[in-house]
Amino acid sequence: MEKSSLSVKPTPEPQLIPSCPKALVVLGLVALAAFYNHLPSLSYEGFREQYYDVLTSSAVRPCGESPYGQFPRPDDPFRFIPCTNATLPPALDDSNADRSWARLFDPNPSHWSWGNATTSAEQDARGDDPYSGRGIYLCGYLDVPLDYTNETESRIARLAVTKYQVSGLARVDTVLGARGETSAESKSERTIVIEPGGPGGSGTSYVWRAAEGITKRLSDGKFDVLGWDPRGVNTTSPSIACFPYNADRDRWSMLTGQYLEVSGSPETQLELADAMNNATFRACWERHGDLARFVGTAFVARDMEEIRKTLGEDEMTGYLVSYGTGIGQTWANMFPDSVGRVILDGTEYVRDHRLLGGFGWTALDNATDAWRDGFLGECLNAGPEYCALSRPRGTEPVSLQDLEIRMKKLVVSISQRPVPGYLESSGPSIITYSALVAAIYGSMYNANSWPALAQMLYELEAGNSTLATAFLDNAGWEYDPTLPSPPSPKPSTDELGALVICADSYDAPLPPDGLVWWKSLWTNMTTQAWISGNSRFFNVFPCQHFHTYWPQPAEVYRGDLNHTLKNPILLIAETYDPATPLRNGRRLLNEMGKNARLIVHHGYGHSSRDKSTCTDSIAKAYILNGTLPEEQETPCYADEKPYLYGVKTGLSVETTVARGPIQAWREHIQELALWNPRLLPRR
Repeated sequence: MEKSSLSVKPTPEPQLIPSCPKALVVLGLVALAAFYNHLPSLSYEGFREQYYDVLTSSAVRPCGESPYGQFPRPDDPFRFIPCTNATLPPALDDSNADRSWARLFDPNPSHWSWGNATTSAEQDARGDDPYSGRGIYLCGYLDVPLDYTNETESRIARLAVTKYQVSGLARVDTVLGARGETSAESKSERTIVIEPGGPGGSGTSYVWRAAEGITKRLSDGKFDVLGWDPRGVNTTSPSIACFPYNADRDRWSMLTGQYLEVSGSPETQLELADAMNNATFRACWERHGDLARFVGTAFVARDMEEIRKTLGEDEMTGYLVSYGTGIGQTWANMFPDSVGRVILDGTEYVRDHRLLGGFGWTALDNATDAWRDGFLGECLNAGPEYCALSRPRGTEPVSLQDLEIRMKKLVVSISQRPVPGYLESSGPSIITYSALVAAIYGSMYNANSWPALAQMLYELEAGNSTLATAFLDNAGWEYDPTLPSPPSPKPSTDELGALVICADSYDAPLPPDGLVWWKSLWTNMTTQAWISGNSRFFNVFPCQHFHTYWPQPAEVYRGDLNHTLKNPILLIAETYDPATPLRNGRRLLNEMGKNARLIVHHGYGHSSRDKSTCTDSIAKAYILNGTLPEEQETPCYADEKPYLYGVKTGLSVETTVARGPIQAWREHIQELALWNPRLLPRR
C-alpha cells in the first residue's frame, strides 16, 4: 500500500456541545417544581411524564438545525450519521436502538469528521463553505443474524460500519443543476469494501487511517470506501474480550509469553502457557457462553455478503489485506456470483488454516530473509547517512556478514541477561529477549520503521538502552496508567483472534501425545524462524483447549477454492512479506486458475505497502475498469528502497529528523495494532 494511504487521521476530540433551549427550559421548570410542587401545574411527576424523552435521552440534543438536513436519512439501511466522538452503535439490549442512535446525531458540521482539505485554489472556489467538495466520514451499523444456520435463533450481531463518502454532503439550500441533481452526497458507482486482517483487526479503524489514501490509490478518489468491525471485534456487538480490564491481560502476558530461547525449562514454560490458555478460554466461556461458535471465517464471509446486498450493488468491490484475504477467498467461493472487482493483498492460503497449527507455520517463510536481505542488507546499501547500523564501529567498513554476526551476538546476550533501562515517565525497566525479538518481528511488517529500529539497535549495542526502553514502553502494555480512566473502561477484544483461528481448524485432530507434540512444533518453528517462530506459535497454541468449551463452530467452509467466479480476482503477494509469503499466493493462484491473476510484488513489508507504480497502475485499472493482465503472473518492483524513501524528493531526511525515532516508532506501533493487535511486543 502506498505510504500516503496509511497517514494517521486522528479520532475527533470530544466537543463541548451547547444544550438546546428546550432542554434548558425543561430542566429549569423541574427545578421550580421541586420548590413549588404544591402547584398542580408544576408537579415534578407531571413534568416527568410529559418530558421524559428529553430528560432521559443518552445525550442532550444540540441546538439548531443542520445545514445538511437530518440524519439518519430515511430508508438508509446502514443508518449513517456523520461521525463524531460519540457515534458508537447502540447496545444489543437497547429496546429502541434506532431512537438511541438518532439521538447521537449532532447537527453542528464543525463537530463532524470531514476528509482532508484539498488545494487552496479549490478552497477559494468554495467561497464561505469550508466543507464544500470535501469527503465525509459516516458512522452506522448493520444488524445480521448471529447464527445463519439456525432460523429459530433470535440473537443478532450488530456490525459497526464506517464509510468515507467521497462526494461529501449536500446542503439543504444547495442550488440543483439543470436536471435537479447535485453531485454532493451522491453514492459512488462502486464502494470499495476494506478489511485489514488479524483476525481481530478493526475495519472501522482502517477506514479512519487509510480510506482517503485507498480511494485515491485505487480509484483516483472516485469510489467510496467502507469498512466494518467483524463480529466480536472492537465496537461491533457482541464484542469478545475475556478479561474484564486490559491491566489484567497485561499482568499475565509477561509471565506466559516468554520465548523458547529464554525458557529455563521449555516444558515448564509450555505447561504454564497451556494452563493460562485454558483459563482464558474458560473466561471466554463464562463471559460470552457459546459466542465462540459464531465468529469463524465462514460467518464473517456471510456478513460481508450482507454488506454487499445492503449497499445495493450487484457485485462486490473490495480491497482485503492479510487475514482479510482469507475472508475474501472464503467469501468468493461461497458466493461466486457476487464477485466483482476484488483485490486480495498479502495473500493467505486458507487451506492451511484448516490444519492444527497451520495459521502459524504457514507464515514463517520470509521473516528471516526480510531481516537479512532487507533490514540489514538495505541498511548497508543506503549507507551511514540513512542507517545508523551501517556506521563503522572501527576503521573497517561494515559488511553484511559482520553486521549479521553483531546483531546475533546482541540478541543472544540479551537472552542470557536482560538489559536494565530507565525512563523518567515510567521508571525502571528491562529490555528482554522476548520483547526485543517481538519488536523486530513487528518492524518487518513496515519498512518505514527500519531507520528508527536501526538507530535503537545501534545505541543498544553501544550500551545505551534509553531508546530501546522508550520503544518498548510505547508497545509493552495495553493499559496506560498515564491516561485518565474512561467512565466505563472497555477492554480490548484480543481474544477474538485465537477463537477464530481455533474455530477454523476445529476438526483437525488433536495430537495424542498432547504437549509433547506442541513442544516439538514450538522447537521446529523457532528453529526455522527465530524472528517470527515464537509469535506465530503462540497464535495457535490455544487451540489445544477449544474443544474443552465449544464442541464445534456453527459453520466452517471446507469446499474448494476453484469455483467459477463472476469476475476474476486480483492477488498481490510480496517477495519479502514476513506474514504472508509469496508461496501462499502462488498456491492459491494455482488452485484458482483462470479465476485469478497474481502480481508478484518485489518489495519489503506486509502487503504492497512498499509503493510500486507498476502494482498501483494494475490495481487501479482493475478497480476502475475491470481490466487485468493477460498473464497469470506479473512481476512488479517497488519504486524505492528502504531507508531511502523520499530521498529523491528531499523529504526523507527532513521528515525523519522532524519526527525523531520515538515518534516514528509510535506511529509504527499504532499501525501495527490496526493490522494485528497480537503483534504488539509484550515485556
